[in-house]
This record gives sequence, C-alpha cells and structure tokens, in this order.
Amino acid sequence: MSGERMAARIVAEARALVGVPFRLHGRSAELGLDCVGLAAVALGRAGHSGMAPSGYALRTSDVGRIETWLEQAGLRRVATAKAGDLALVRPGPLHLHLMIRVPGGFVHAHAGLRQVVEMPGGSPWPIISHWRAI
Repeated sequence: MSGERMAARIVAEARALVGVPFRLHGRSAELGLDCVGLAAVALGRAGHSGMAPSGYALRTSDVGRIETWLEQAGLRRVATAKAGDLALVRPGPLHLHLMIRVPGGFVHAHAGLRQVVEMPGGSPWPIISHWRAI
C-alpha cells in the first residue's frame, strides 16, 4: 500500500473513532481507548501491523522509552509531519501524549473530556516528534 493511501486510511479510521469513551490502557472502540489505544486501533484498522505497548503509567517523562516503543511498533520518526502521522506531545512536565494528525488538526483521546475528540488547529502542547507508519 502506498504511503499516501495508508495515511488517508489512518485519518479516516481516527475520525471514525471520535466519540469513543476514554479508558486508560483501552484497546477497544467498544470499551474505550487511551492515546496509545487510539493510535493502535486506527493504525491497525488501516493495515499497519505494529504492536502497541502495555503496562505503561499515565504519567511519565521518559521520551526515550516512548520513542523506542514507537520504533518497535514499526513507525519511523519524520522531520516534517503530514496527515496520518502520530505526534508525540508534552502536555505537562510528567505527561506524554500521542495524537493523530488529520487535515486541519488532530484526533486524540482526551482524558479530561473522557472521550476521543477531533481538535482543530495546531497542537496546544509542545510537539516532541512526529512518527509515520511504514
């Protein structure tokens, strides 16, 4: 599958998950998703076969560990982001978060709103890195 086609499928699958309840360590659209689960489900439905990590804490500042997990899941770091890529962001000093870039914004599992949402515009949090399914 071409990179552009994969990206379009990831965007479509992420948007299809908007409204799913937030659930820490959630891996199911029926029971709920967290940010890692959202990425795993959207990418998996789009045809990516990488494995998602488990057993992680809600709070962490270990960027290297998260980036290693992303590499092990078959993603590659990219300098310039496009729709369908994952953004690793830092909402707070002890909090890392994944969002899926879509045209005009991001889809992410919002713990405060207790559901997956589509957020227009740029990231309100510092972006650490971007990752693409390969």
